[in-house]
Amino acid sequence: MEVAANCSLRVKRPLLDPRFEGYKLSLEPLPSYQLELDAAVAEVKLGDDQYTLEHMHAFGMYNYLHCDSWYRDSVYYIDNLGRIMNLTVMLDTALGKPREVFRLPTDLTAYDNRLCASIHFTSSSWVTLSDGTGRLYLIGTGERGNGASEKWEIIFNEELGNPFIIIHSISLLKAEKHLIATLLLRIEKEELDMKGSGFYVSLEWVTISKKDKDNEKYEIIKHDILRGKSVPHYAAIEPDGNGLMIVSYKSFTFVQDSQDLEENKDENMSEKIKVEPLYFWQQTEDDLTVTIRLPEDSTKEDVQIQFLSDHISIVLKGQRFLKGNLYSSIDQESSTWIITDNNSLEISLIKKNEGLTWPELVVGDKQGEFLRDSAQCAAIAERLMHLTSEELVNLGSNQYLFSVVVDPKEMPCFCLRHDVDALLWQPHSSKQDDMWEHIATFNALGYVQASKRDKKFFACAPNSSYAALCECLRRVFIYRQPTPMSTVLYNRKEGRQVGQVAKQQVASLETSDPILGFQATNERLFVLTTKNLFLIKVNTEN
Repeated sequence: MEVAANCSLRVKRPLLDPRFEGYKLSLEPLPSYQLELDAAVAEVKLGDDQYTLEHMHAFGMYNYLHCDSWYRDSVYYIDNLGRIMNLTVMLDTALGKPREVFRLPTDLTAYDNRLCASIHFTSSSWVTLSDGTGRLYLIGTGERGNGASEKWEIIFNEELGNPFIIIHSISLLKAEKHLIATLLLRIEKEELDMKGSGFYVSLEWVTISKKDKDNEKYEIIKHDILRGKSVPHYAAIEPDGNGLMIVSYKSFTFVQDSQDLEENKDENMSEKIKVEPLYFWQQTEDDLTVTIRLPEDSTKEDVQIQFLSDHISIVLKGQRFLKGNLYSSIDQESSTWIITDNNSLEISLIKKNEGLTWPELVVGDKQGEFLRDSAQCAAIAERLMHLTSEELVNLGSNQYLFSVVVDPKEMPCFCLRHDVDALLWQPHSSKQDDMWEHIATFNALGYVQASKRDKKFFACAPNSSYAALCECLRRVFIYRQPTPMSTVLYNRKEGRQVGQVAKQQVASLETSDPILGFQATNERLFVLTTKNLFLIKVNTEN
């Protein structure tokens, strides 16, 4: 899929209400319930070295409450004992205590330099998990929601370096092979950045799979790295696993191309047997340079080289060193060789097809090592941008507000401000003509949310029946979609009858602890503080 350079967000006019008159404050009480936690939430404060705005966006405003989009009204958090705790609501008036479903093998208190543990519900039976220390876990859960029979089992875990958080993951089948693709985010220090913040944002796209059908062991088979200068508002892997979709203030570029780690591991095993490559080679658009370390006291008489347009033969001290067909044609008359001062043989081959990149020097020969310089790496990264399915569109003044999972088999939706409204968009990577579908509108919410200076989290019901935001402390604001009036109401200015009204409601939590997590389902709002989990009943579904 090529880069879509001129995509647009097509607004569906029937979903807009130009006659919307605003929200009416409703004093109807909202049923709310409070659960005291057995142990405090495993909150991680920003360190002294995490002082940039990007650190605040990624980790300081982290949502510690996770909603299982495969099983509605089921939320999870991680406490400071390393336990993953779950609350699944069936009946509001008969709430049980949050129950432990898994315990991290890592003692989190032993790590000073760690991030918040993060979790993503990859499918109805798979979960990806980070303990915040740099270790990635793939967990088989079976069908969740089975209560006491539910058992979480570690299928894969590996140390991946510096700490990271998980921002998205998917499960898919490709060529009858099960794959788990996950997207990780790090903020790394950039020593050479003297003008900026001194940090960059790294997105790592990691794919895990079984090595073969007969082997049950999972391992990393691909690892792509992108780099940017701002934390993305939104980043998701396409359902087919072929690309990413990113909403970000600044662009991201590939710094490491996709690697088949299975092949790399085989090559590494063979490299352990070799003492050293027999030769090294480099290339530009015009030529190739082959370098061979000569035995001591070698002279020109010890070297015999024959150039043909598509063949090369090298003999050193009477012994055949390299012979075979070249990957492409060369200009044999212009190709030369010399012995350098450091006792190396340097061969210069002039390409006939300028600009052609050679994947190998001699067809089928694995004895040499290709050396790639930084300029070539940059050029390859530039080309890779045209080979991936990252879609580009300028959002202009359309402020990003929040994301929500409407269908767990699709990418998350994202909500943008359009004029005074907030519009919800569903990405469709398979639809070139309608890649971002306008599926819902929250009237005037773009304008209303701008006045909430202390807002921390923003969410909406998957069925778009309401949107909600919470402040850092105590207060939760709910904005409902317009509904028909049970009584007759007239517009004072125009004198016409008003058929519908949109209600605003405010809930105030009985706590002075800061809000750490916020999730919305079709019926309920879940609010997490350090020591309590609150449930607010918003809708009653028929």
